[in-house]
Amino acid sequence: MASHEAAIREPLILNDKTYHQISEDIARPIEGTANRSWWILFTISVIAMLWGVGCILYTIGVGIGTWGLNKTVEWAWDITNFVWWVGIGHAGTLISAVLLLFRQKWRMAINRSAEAMTIFAVICAALFPGIHMGRIWMAYWVLPLPNQFGSLWVNFNSPLLWDVFAISTYFSVSLVFWYIGLIPDFATIRDRATAASKPIREAIYGIMSFGWSGNARAWHRFEEISLVLAGIATPLVLSVHTIVSMDFATSVIPGWHTTIFPPYFVAGAIFSGFAMVQTLMLVMRKVVSLEAYITINHVELMNKVITLTGSIVGVAYITELFIAWYSGVEYEQYAFLNRATGPYWWAYWAMMSCNVITPQVFWFRKVRRSIWLTFVISIFVNIGMWFERFVIIVTSLHRDYLPSSWIMFYPSWVDIGIFIGTLGIFGTLFLLYARTFPVLPIAEVKSILKSSGSQYKKH
Repeated sequence: MASHEAAIREPLILNDKTYHQISEDIARPIEGTANRSWWILFTISVIAMLWGVGCILYTIGVGIGTWGLNKTVEWAWDITNFVWWVGIGHAGTLISAVLLLFRQKWRMAINRSAEAMTIFAVICAALFPGIHMGRIWMAYWVLPLPNQFGSLWVNFNSPLLWDVFAISTYFSVSLVFWYIGLIPDFATIRDRATAASKPIREAIYGIMSFGWSGNARAWHRFEEISLVLAGIATPLVLSVHTIVSMDFATSVIPGWHTTIFPPYFVAGAIFSGFAMVQTLMLVMRKVVSLEAYITINHVELMNKVITLTGSIVGVAYITELFIAWYSGVEYEQYAFLNRATGPYWWAYWAMMSCNVITPQVFWFRKVRRSIWLTFVISIFVNIGMWFERFVIIVTSLHRDYLPSSWIMFYPSWVDIGIFIGTLGIFGTLFLLYARTFPVLPIAEVKSILKSSGSQYKKH
């Protein structure tokens, strides 16, 4: 057996694939025509995107009075969606970077989709602060510009400004990390598209591959820069969602003013990100026919991480309740009592059910290895994480210190339309990516064939 891996481990590549078959299978979605499943999903995504873009343009034209906001609840769906998308985006690069640093071979099935998910989710998240300004053409004011732009200096003490720096840095590093991983695969597509048969494709992928030659020096540098970027990206993930949590934790609003938010938000971001990767992975394996490379084994390994991070989030929820009681501050105690038993009780219990109770079914091996149950639970987790952000933001604001200003928040059709639109933008970008970029890293999948291919495991 030409492998140093334990024989007991399940193969990561099924159906006795050869090196040539790996190239054929992964390049097929790019070189061939799209199947019916892809077109159905793409049509739904484009319709949702166009509806959302219409709602965004309506908001810019008329003003944010079109939303359901009021004088008490000044932040609601927009910031909920912003934090939800940022959370989803943060896990993608982290998954890829950490698994690369720990030399995990099973990362080959998920790293490319996870990194792409990061880029598209951060794009969706970035829409919300700009729209929420009401005057999107003033967005450049968040940057530390010199005083000739007006007498208003940027407030460097504000965590909202830290957000701008942290998220833009993270986005830049993630984009470079994702693109560098794609270069060898672009070269493979370039070489498969000969000048005689596909001259345009060869020219485009030739430019995108930066003249990749595939010699030993190129691979050595590729390995080095990948490790360096993974090492930079990992602590960046922790810093970014910590800073997003500071948007709330540095205020004096009961239910927000709490020191557990940074680790709690980081755990929640990784939890929701893994669930979204799981959702996308299951869709991709079906839509672009990659069942031999995204196996039940991969699904089970991901589910184990979801169980762990879901349990951490559950501990954070219980800790919040305990600290509110232990503090003896009646405002804090009321904030959490209102979440569980007030008019938004349904949102609180939806959050607890989806995030704490649902992932615990993954303790059973049959459930962990079930494609349909995994898909349903991953959707539930993402719904639960959206409700978590909604509960933190809206239930803490709608009943503040003064009972005379208590009021309910109801989203308008524009609020709902913009959120659906971001789901459409994300879906459209991801499906276009699956048709133009290799969904799996061709060269890296080949590198694990002899140690993890099913035909080598038999001997």
